Amino acid sequence: MFNLLMFNVDWSSGRATVPMGRMFEYTDEHIATQFRDGGNPLLDRLTSLPCLFCEEGITDEIAYVGQINRARIAGRDLLLEISFDAEVPPLQNSMIYTSRTELDMPHDFEFSRNHWAVKDVDLYRFLLRNVHPRRQRPTVFHIPEHENIETTLASAMMPFDAGFNAIYDSIRQAADNAGLRCRRADDIWEHAAIIQDVVSLIDRSRIVICDCTGRNPNVFYEAGIAHTLGRDVILITQSEHDIPFDLRHLRYVRYLNNAEGLAALTQALQARMQTLLGH
Repeated sequence: MFNLLMFNVDWSSGRATVPMGRMFEYTDEHIATQFRDGGNPLLDRLTSLPCLFCEEGITDEIAYVGQINRARIAGRDLLLEISFDAEVPPLQNSMIYTSRTELDMPHDFEFSRNHWAVKDVDLYRFLLRNVHPRRQRPTVFHIPEHENIETTLASAMMPFDAGFNAIYDSIRQAADNAGLRCRRADDIWEHAAIIQDVVSLIDRSRIVICDCTGRNPNVFYEAGIAHTLGRDVILITQSEHDIPFDLRHLRYVRYLNNAEGLAALTQALQARMQTLLGH
């Protein structure tokens, strides 16, 4: 079990005052009865549980994992002294919201109401499954501290050249057939620097398709980023000689740039995507 404390307070100060009237909201009754005696909370039992300290919201609000070191009743409030677990990096509410079912938080209202709930979930087991170690981040472009892969997103890395439009159409058709949506960087304009759009797209993607045709240096750079981020990468090319030497041990899809060849490319990519997705 763990305490979920959703209050708009400055958790980083190490102290907080919360109203007792908001305790045990969104808590199953059979759980709440274990932690109260009449109308009073059993603070010794509650403070023995790990805690998830959150603010209201479902985006980039920061949440912390830690414990309550001391709690005492002052009128209708509880005065808390808390500390954070140094082994667990700060979390974002967006990640918690995405995993809300695992955390027994099925009600969206839990993210927009101050309350204290007790959840019958092993918080640290959840963290082991879902929180990756903090990664060193580059300075040339930005990647978020925690991954946020869109499970239905594929991306295509290829030269920005009209001659590749029909190839992109074939890739998009393969993705659509496999239940994915495919984008490439020139489909979006979210940042002033195009490299940031490219990296953000790769980082969010479940599968990345890289067309090595013509030995385009940008595509090679993007393939390296995708491999480094641990994405599933599918290499395609019109000539095996365009596959970099360091990548020739990897399987790739060779295709012909004509109607028959692009149809075959769609079929080959669809099969590979379905394999990667476990279909």
